[in-house]
Amino acid sequence: MNKKEQTRIGWQLEDSYSLLPEIFYSRFSVNPVPAPKLVIFNKVLATKIGLDPDELTSKKGVAILAGNEVPEGSIPLAQAYAGHQFGNFTMLGDGRALLIGEQRTPAGNRVDIQLKGSGRTPYSRGGDGRAALRPMLREYLISEAMHGLGIPTTRSLAVVETGEMVRRETPLPGAIMTRIADSHIRVGTFQYAARFGEKEDLKALADYTVQRHFPHIQEGDNRYLKLFQEVIQRQAALIAKWQLVGFVHGVMNTDNMAISGETIDYGPCAFMDNFDPKTVFSSIDAQGRYAYGNQPMIAGWNLARFGESLLPLLHDTPEEAVSIAQAELSKYIALFESNWLSGMRKKLGIFNTEEKDLALVEELLNLMHSNNADYTNTFRALTFDKLEGNKLFNTEDFKAWHSSWQTRLERQEENINQSQQLMRDNNPAIIPRNHRVERALEAAEFKGDYRPLHKLLEALANPYAHLPEQEAYTSPPEPTSGPYQTFCGT
Repeated sequence: MNKKEQTRIGWQLEDSYSLLPEIFYSRFSVNPVPAPKLVIFNKVLATKIGLDPDELTSKKGVAILAGNEVPEGSIPLAQAYAGHQFGNFTMLGDGRALLIGEQRTPAGNRVDIQLKGSGRTPYSRGGDGRAALRPMLREYLISEAMHGLGIPTTRSLAVVETGEMVRRETPLPGAIMTRIADSHIRVGTFQYAARFGEKEDLKALADYTVQRHFPHIQEGDNRYLKLFQEVIQRQAALIAKWQLVGFVHGVMNTDNMAISGETIDYGPCAFMDNFDPKTVFSSIDAQGRYAYGNQPMIAGWNLARFGESLLPLLHDTPEEAVSIAQAELSKYIALFESNWLSGMRKKLGIFNTEEKDLALVEELLNLMHSNNADYTNTFRALTFDKLEGNKLFNTEDFKAWHSSWQTRLERQEENINQSQQLMRDNNPAIIPRNHRVERALEAAEFKGDYRPLHKLLEALANPYAHLPEQEAYTSPPEPTSGPYQTFCGT
């Protein structure tokens, strides 16, 4: 791509990750595809990061999104990392992803631009490095829905069909998704450095991470301890946000935990309908390790692995380093619970704090669970005081709880209108209902009809607006013969 085309599209690429020790990445050439076709594109996001939507959707632009060309200044590379997958440590890395660079946005931020499904890399471990259309569209949809919900997340810029089939259980149409992230540095990246690198490699990674994500802690002593503290705080806030909207990630391996605090790697994820802490959607999570109710605990487990990786930087004496890490890690649960309870208060229109608020919330959740109540719609009904259409609302236990809740609201200075506005701002009208997601993906994959997907994305863009046109997307699924299952899509 010549400089004139580079300027028109708006590339402002940097390659700071390539300045790290070479154990952290492998450079490699692109893997061209035969017939790239742009099928969905995020015009608003393109503009936000400084790229011209018209130029990027031209033939030359699509060639970049397909991995057939690279923009000037790009140093394509695959990142190396390791991780615990379902509790088992293994060497990993970008087996089907290409980092084409870090875009400097008009706001002065730096974001990774990564092609997912771009072909084999040195870390493919026997895989073909490609991705199927459906899981790429799924990640596009769910990540944009998470953004609409106000949850830190990687974003999706585009999905391009490759014009070739990928072989899984059956041949499937191939696709490449362009993912935008604050960075792709993971807990697993630090595990990789600690296990396979030298202390200087680990230090280089930590210094780079601090400079990129936490520049305010660069000065002074103990910046590696402060790094641990910052990551703990961000993860505690992130997981609380997941829990508050009923999101189930599905595969919380340490390589799927981003140091930046963004949600990353949308594989077998889904949103809970009826409230049940044991909710599991992933077909490969037979033991429920990553069930909805386990997510806070698993995040803590992952943070412990991050702390282990940082030990050589926390103190020269191993025993003292462990003591320091344990002291910080012990704060995680309290941080998570504080974030979660604060969010629950908002969902119930509560502005101040009282000691018995936790009991009030837990009682409601227990009632929802025992009555198979829809999580999102229960809070929505409370928000608008429309308590009908659900057996929960007719039970004597709920009526007693409702009376206690109303009494609780009366003990604060804010009036009922202010409480209802707080609830509207924190209880979404719409989530990506699994049955709606599947219908949209099926129409795109099997019929080439993207209208249902676009309509769903439009409805999900502002879930707290409570618009009449969102009403059609609020209904839970009809009863089925078995539980809803999701698949990694690899």
